[in-house]
Amino acid sequence: MDVRLEGDGVTLRPWAERDLPQLVAVFDHPEMAHRLPVPAPFDRVAAETYLDRARRAEEAGDRIYLAITSGDDLARGEVMLNLAARTIGYAVGPAYRGQHLASRALRLLTAYAHVVAGLPTVYLEIEADNAGSMAVARAAGYRQTPDESVFVEDKGRRYALRRWAHTEPSTAT
Repeated sequence: MDVRLEGDGVTLRPWAERDLPQLVAVFDHPEMAHRLPVPAPFDRVAAETYLDRARRAEEAGDRIYLAITSGDDLARGEVMLNLAARTIGYAVGPAYRGQHLASRALRLLTAYAHVVAGLPTVYLEIEADNAGSMAVARAAGYRQTPDESVFVEDKGRRYALRRWAHTEPSTAT
């Protein structure tokens, strides 16, 4: 599935082999390793493994991984749609924050999820102490649900994820 989305000053496009150095630049940071299920350090081998897993998930029709670019072809982050779980994940490299890339990319992928993928509601799962991610969610029109937090363990760290939802305007009640 070769998805490419453009709008609001961002382009979401598939990752490519040429992006491997930039994939390292985006994900090889302590905060990224803390918040995301990625290895640390995130080196060239980790980037190759990540890209291979992403491609296999896309080929299976399970997920869509897209690089976030803006004004040029340089990947500054990623958005991912998990079709089975109806969830979206996003990450912007620390060097590229403060440009509203995550919220713009999230709005684009959310619209794709509703209109093209046919998902009337999509979700985000955000740690309670991740104020930046919660601001992105709000800016993209998501609202926290009353659902109980889900507890996850990754790399020896146990943490709670709160669920946020976005319902397609035509199906909202």
